[in-house]
Amino acid sequence: VPGLGVRQEVGGGGGDALPVATASTDFLTYAQSWHWTDPTRSVPEALRVLRPGGALALWWNTHAVDVPWIADATIRIHHFLGVDPDTPIEKSGSGASAALTDTAALADTAGRLDFTRRQIRWSRRVSLDTHLANIASHSGFLVLGEEATTAFLTEERARLRKLFPTESIEETYDVDLLLAIRP
Repeated sequence: VPGLGVRQEVGGGGGDALPVATASTDFLTYAQSWHWTDPTRSVPEALRVLRPGGALALWWNTHAVDVPWIADATIRIHHFLGVDPDTPIEKSGSGASAALTDTAALADTAGRLDFTRRQIRWSRRVSLDTHLANIASHSGFLVLGEEATTAFLTEERARLRKLFPTESIEETYDVDLLLAIRP
C-alpha cells in the first residue's frame, strides 16, 4: 500500500477464483466487471471470501436515455451494432448488454444473495474527442475493426458537432448499484 510501507503480492486470479483467503474480506466489488464472470461460480466465490456481514457491491454506468440526445445516440449505436433498441448498453467499455429491469436476478441466477438496489444519476463534461473515444472503447466497436468503427465515429462526430458546437458535451449516466450483505 503506497505511503504505508506495506507491500502485498497478489497472484493471478479472476472473478470466479479470487486470490483471497476465506472469510477475510469486509467489502468486495466487481464494479462494472460482474458481467464478465459466471455467477454460478462467482457468487459462491464472493460468499467464500466475504466475512459474515461483509458486503458485495456491483454497479454499472448506464446511459441516461431520458436525455434526448443520449437516447438518439443510443438508438444509433444499437442500430449500428445490430442490438435490439430496447436493450441498454452499459458504459463499462465492455459493450455487454444488461437487461437492467431485473439486474439482481441476472447477477445471481440461483437467488443466493439478497440485493438492495439503488440508482444514482451523475454527469460529467467532456470534450467531443473524449466522448467518441469512450464509445470506441466498447467491445462491440473493437470487434468491428478500425474501418467500420471509424466510419461510425466520423458520422457521429458530425451529428454531435451540430448539437454541441463548442465540442463540450455533458454525458449523463444512471448508475445501477447492487449491494448484498453476506449472512
